[in-house]
Amino acid sequence: MLGLMQEFPLLVHRVLDHAARWHGTRPILSRSVEGPLHRTDYATVSRRARALASACERQLGLSLGSVIATMAWNTWRHLEIWYGVMGMGGIVHTLNPRLFTDQLGYIVNHAEDQWIFTDLTFVPLLEKLQDQCPKVKGFVILSDEAHMPETTLRNVVCYETLIAEGDADYAWPEFDENTACGMCYTSGTTGHPKGVLYSHRSNVLHGLMCALGDAMAIKSVDVAMPVVPMFHANAWSLAFSAPIGGAALVLPGPKLDGASIYEMLTEGKVTITAAVPTVWLMLLAYLEQNPELRLPHLDRVVIGGSACPESIMKAFVETYGSDVIHAWGMTEMSPIGSLAVATGETRALPSNDWWTVKLKQGRPPFMVDMKITDDEGNPLPHDGKTFGRLKVKGPAVARCYYKGEGSSAFDAEGWFDTGDVATIDAYGFMQITDRAKDVIKSGGEWISSIDLENIALGCPGVHEAAAIGLPHPRWDERPLLVVVKKQEVEVTAAQVLAHLDGKVAKWWMPDDVAFVDEIPHTATGKISKLELRARFKGYRFPGV
Repeated sequence: MLGLMQEFPLLVHRVLDHAARWHGTRPILSRSVEGPLHRTDYATVSRRARALASACERQLGLSLGSVIATMAWNTWRHLEIWYGVMGMGGIVHTLNPRLFTDQLGYIVNHAEDQWIFTDLTFVPLLEKLQDQCPKVKGFVILSDEAHMPETTLRNVVCYETLIAEGDADYAWPEFDENTACGMCYTSGTTGHPKGVLYSHRSNVLHGLMCALGDAMAIKSVDVAMPVVPMFHANAWSLAFSAPIGGAALVLPGPKLDGASIYEMLTEGKVTITAAVPTVWLMLLAYLEQNPELRLPHLDRVVIGGSACPESIMKAFVETYGSDVIHAWGMTEMSPIGSLAVATGETRALPSNDWWTVKLKQGRPPFMVDMKITDDEGNPLPHDGKTFGRLKVKGPAVARCYYKGEGSSAFDAEGWFDTGDVATIDAYGFMQITDRAKDVIKSGGEWISSIDLENIALGCPGVHEAAAIGLPHPRWDERPLLVVVKKQEVEVTAAQVLAHLDGKVAKWWMPDDVAFVDEIPHTATGKISKLELRARFKGYRFPGV
């Protein structure tokens, strides 16, 4: 027997419809690419998204299943594209401009993008790229006629002109909630990037999940600022979760330096924000240089993308009175997989014990299942000590990559092998100890490069640190700690090792410390261990 409830497909446009109808005047503040701050609201964005959907059908020839790409910052226009194109049945493919040109060309062709919507910032990049993408029909430049650039791009359309030609009363079509609506390629795999294809259902469920109380707890009294780009794993769902909760939005646009982020936090009275640790390092450095500045409105900061150093978390909590939610996820997970939010059991812990737990990547919220296994797939205990391969499943977790690639990451029971090595403790808090490909294997035992890095960052004078395993004739691998010094601060290898001493097991201690001017990063802002290992390929430890 089936239930007698109404059919209500979980389509993305319903999220914006809800925000426009019941929270229509909640503000959306953006820094425009042209320069000035721009103010709008959900009701206006809804009308413009409908007009865009109409114009995409009539002027651009898009229809159900058409794929368009965006290369754009977090602004109100990018938000309109997400809801307008997804709402009319199209698929929004977000391009990461930090990828190499050849990677971008491969991705655009593999996804079969028909049009590319671009901010002014990226016009020169796309001028170099367009010859590699002959099937792209044209380019929509996200600006008005007054700011349209001289360009060699073919078949250029002005975004504001396109919007003006649309119908703001456009009626959203109905289709199956499992219809594809978004696409993002992961750069965390070997070989070519692999496409993750989101559905309307998965995006709506994931947006609901992230708004839950034991996740980001987003409410209509909040002001949410996703600093994490919309081209980086769905902006961690804030573009869906904020309108679901009726929260106001602040979109930082192209300027992500400390001073600019501080301006948007204060101008928008932001209560919750999210970004990778490198962004918060820049903000905290700016605040250190201007000690009279505070963060009076900021209630909580979501930090993920890579493990967050304790020094960053404690600066927000102890100096500025803002809570920190340590989070973890992957493009394949839409992307949030866990959040370190206090539970009924852990909130009773003594402060020092709670900090030990808080530094972990957290517990899976409802709709994410999680386990750790050995290499044969056997479940491992949740004792907080046993390392294992981290595997996940859920309604917003990919079941395969686009066009059937990378099938080895998915097993017959639907579990996705994340490629991370992790522990899970008795409270259910998961801690990433390494990527499987980055874990340091010494004498048959594993050393967590992430732990070494985070502890090293607490040493005065250390700006950034990366630990890699290099060959050793006796132990297979031993750790080398690579360090970038803070400007105008002197620190020696002996001082760094002395700081680590007693904080990690003796056999975890790095065999040497190497100082460099900069540490390479991937297109998503993570430390590139692959490039570091290549850079130190000929390195030999002292005495070896």
